[in-house]
Amino acid sequence: MLFPSRGGKGARRLLLSLLLLSVWEAGSGQVRYSVPEEAKHGTFVGRIALDLGLELAELVPRLFRVASKGRGDLLEVNLQNGILFVNSRIDREELCGRSLECSIHLEVIVERPPQVFHVEVEVKDINDNPPIFREREQRLFISESRVLGSYFPVEGAADADIGTNALLIYTLTPSDYFSLDVQASDELSKSLSLELRKSLDREETPEHRLLLTATDGGKPELEGTVQLLITVLDVNDNAPLFAQAVYRVHLLETMANGTLVVTLNASDADEGVNGEIVFFFGSDVPFNIKKNFKIDSSSGEIRLIGRLDYEETKSYEIQVKAVDKGSPPMSNHCKVLVKVVDVNDNAPELAVTSLSLPVREDAPLSTVIAFISVSDRDSGANGQVTCSLTPHVPFKLVSTFKNYYSLVLDSTLDRESVSHYAVVVTARDGGSPSLSATASVSVEVADVNDNAPAFAQPEYTVFVKENNPPGCHIFTVSARDADAQENALVSYSLVERRVGERALSSYVSVHAESGKVYALQPLDHEELELLQFQVSARDAGVPPLGSNVTLQVFVLDENDNAPALLPPGAGGVDGAVSQLVSRSVGAGQVVAKVRAVDADSGYNAWLFYELQPAAGSARSPFRVGLYTGEISTTRALDEADAPRQRLLVLVKDHGEPALVSTATVLLSLVDNGQAPKTPSRASAGAASVETALVDVNVYLIIAICAVSSLLVLTLLLYTALRCSAPPTQGVCGPGKPTLVCSSAVGSWSYSQQKRQRVCSGEGPPKTDLMAFSPSLPPGPISGDRQEQLDVDVDLSAKVSNF
Repeated sequence: MLFPSRGGKGARRLLLSLLLLSVWEAGSGQVRYSVPEEAKHGTFVGRIALDLGLELAELVPRLFRVASKGRGDLLEVNLQNGILFVNSRIDREELCGRSLECSIHLEVIVERPPQVFHVEVEVKDINDNPPIFREREQRLFISESRVLGSYFPVEGAADADIGTNALLIYTLTPSDYFSLDVQASDELSKSLSLELRKSLDREETPEHRLLLTATDGGKPELEGTVQLLITVLDVNDNAPLFAQAVYRVHLLETMANGTLVVTLNASDADEGVNGEIVFFFGSDVPFNIKKNFKIDSSSGEIRLIGRLDYEETKSYEIQVKAVDKGSPPMSNHCKVLVKVVDVNDNAPELAVTSLSLPVREDAPLSTVIAFISVSDRDSGANGQVTCSLTPHVPFKLVSTFKNYYSLVLDSTLDRESVSHYAVVVTARDGGSPSLSATASVSVEVADVNDNAPAFAQPEYTVFVKENNPPGCHIFTVSARDADAQENALVSYSLVERRVGERALSSYVSVHAESGKVYALQPLDHEELELLQFQVSARDAGVPPLGSNVTLQVFVLDENDNAPALLPPGAGGVDGAVSQLVSRSVGAGQVVAKVRAVDADSGYNAWLFYELQPAAGSARSPFRVGLYTGEISTTRALDEADAPRQRLLVLVKDHGEPALVSTATVLLSLVDNGQAPKTPSRASAGAASVETALVDVNVYLIIAICAVSSLLVLTLLLYTALRCSAPPTQGVCGPGKPTLVCSSAVGSWSYSQQKRQRVCSGEGPPKTDLMAFSPSLPPGPISGDRQEQLDVDVDLSAKVSNF
C-alpha cells in the first residue's frame, strides 16, 4: 500500500491500530474477523482453528480447506498453526466499489465427520485514494451583467474511499468576487457553486483564475485540486432555469429499450437565440450512465437504451446541463435520480459443497449425506428461497444456517430393495411468478452382509442307481444371496454326522464353489436305501451368514444279485432236493418244491421257474410252477418211467439283464408197497391235521391282509407328514432281512427284503416294511399240497422270529 509522503507516519499508525482492532465474533453460527485493505502478505487475521473449536493436529487428517465466493486467493490458512492470514493484495475499492459494507465470505469445510463453518472477514477501508477532479481545469463563462448572489455550478471531486475517508471538504483560494457555496444532502453528493459576491467588470478584469481544493477526512488527509478559469462575458445575462433541481424516477429493471425515463423542463428568460436551450449530460457522468441512457438535446427527454439490472446497480445519479445558445452561452444543471426496482428475474442457485458417499445400508438415522447451499441474487421476497426434496426418498433436508442445508438420512436403507437414489433438490424463490432451480445428488447405497444364502426349497429328493462309479456327480445344490460382492460369494460344505458306523463324508462330498454333490463310493441298495444329510451354504461376509438344505438320496435297486436257493429239507444230498414219489400219484399232483430268494427288490426280485428239458427227445412227466416253484406231475406215472428222475430247475429274476440260478431235484419213483413206513406215518399224521392247517391258513390270510391294509394306511399318513414336516436328521443303516411268503402268482416269490432305519428326528429309528398278501388257488387241498403249505407256514413262523 502506498501513502503520500507527508502522511506516511500517520498512515502506519492507522494500519497498526486497525490490525490491533481485528476482532472475533461468534453469532448466528458464523465467525467474523476484520482486516484493513492493502494489508501486507502474511498479515495476521485471526486464529481460525482455535475460534472454530478445532485441534491443530486434526486439520490435515480432516482435510481442512477454505473456499470463498469470488476470488479465493486473498486469504489463506496456515495448517501448522491454524492462523488465517492475508495471502494477496486486498483492494476494497476493487472488491466492493463504493458499497458501505465489504466482506469476504469464507466456507471452512472439514471431513470425518463432514462439517462446514461460515466465516466473514470484513475489509476495513483506509484512506488510500485522494479526491480526484475529472478535469485539471474547469472553464466558466459568466456574464458581467449577473447580479450579486448569483450561483455558478462547479463540478466536484470524487473519492473512491467510503465513510470518513470519502468525506470531502472544499476550499477556494481567497477572492473578492467569488465565494464557494456547498450544498449537502443525505441522498446526493455535495453540489458546488460559485457565489458572485461582487459585480463583475469585464473591462477591468476579463478573466479570473481560482484554485479549488478538495480535502478528504482520512488520516492522513489527502487532497486534490482543480483550476477554475472564469471568463467574464457580456450581453447574455440569463441562464436556463430547470423547473426542479432534482428529478426522481423509479424504473423496473425489466423495462425495454426506448422507454421514456423523464422529460426535463427548463426555461431561459432571454429571447431569441439566447433563450434556446440545449440539453446534454454533464462531463462527469460515468460511462455506465451513457451506456444505458440518452438525452434528446432539444426536447430534454431521457430514454433507456441499455439493460437495467438491479443486482448490478440499484440507482443512477445523472447530472444534466442546460445551455442556451447565447453568446457567450449560459448554463444551468439539475440531477436526475433513477432508482431501479427489483423484479424476480434471477432463479435460485444450488451448490453441493460436500458429499459423504456411498452410504452403508445400515447407516443410522440423521447421518449427513451432503451439504447444500442456495442463493438468489434478487432481493426481498424475490430472494427468499425454500428447498424441497424428491418425494418418497429416505432423506430429508435440515436447515443448518441461512440458505444452508444438510441432506440427512430420514429412514432405513435396504440395498437389496433400492441400491441407488437420484435425489433431486428443488430451490424455489418467493417471487411472483416464482423461479426455481434443481440439483441432483446421486446416492449410492453400500452393501452390508444382512442376507443369508437362501435355497429355492428346504429339501431335495435325489434318486441314484446303486453301484455308481466312485466320484460320480449326483446332484447340484444352489443358493442365492441377495447381497453384493463378497457378501454374496457362497461356499458349500457338508454338515458332518455319522451314518451308522461311518462318517457322512465317506459317502458323499460337495464342491465348495459349484455346489456339486459327488458320491465318493459305490452305493448299495441292499445296504443303504436312503441317505439323508444336510448341505450348508455360507457367504463370505463379516460376520458370515449361512443356511442349510436337506438332501434325501434314494438308492435305486439294480439287478446285481442272482436268486439264492434256500437250503433243502430232509432228504437233500449235497444241496439238491431229494424226494420219494409213489408211482401211483395221479396227474397234477405236487411232488416237490424249489424255494429261492433274491436280495434285490421290486422286479429285480420277482422270480420265476423253468424246467430245463432233459437230454434226448423223451418228455419228462414232471413240470414246475412258473411262479410257485412247485414240481407236479403232468400225467400218471407208469412202469416205463425211470426209477430215478433228475430235474434241473432254472430260477430267474425279472431284472435287465435277468440273472439265473440252477436247482437240482432228485426224484425217486417207488411202488406203494416199497414206500418207507416213516413217510406213511407222516402221511397219516398229515391227514390227521389237514383240517386244522386249513383253518390256520385261513386265519393267517385274514391277518396278513388286515396288517397289510393297516400298513398301507400308515405309509400314506407317514408320507403326508414327511411332505409337510421340516426335514430332520437321522442315521440310516441296514436292518435284518425279512422273508415274505409268496402268493399263487409268485409276485416277488420269496424275495428277500432288508429293513432300513430312517431317522425322523428324535426317538428310535423306524423300520420300513413291505408286505404282500398271499393268495391260495381255489379247489380242494391235497395231502401233498397240505404238506407243502405246512412247510410254508413253518418258514413264515421262522421268519417272524428273525
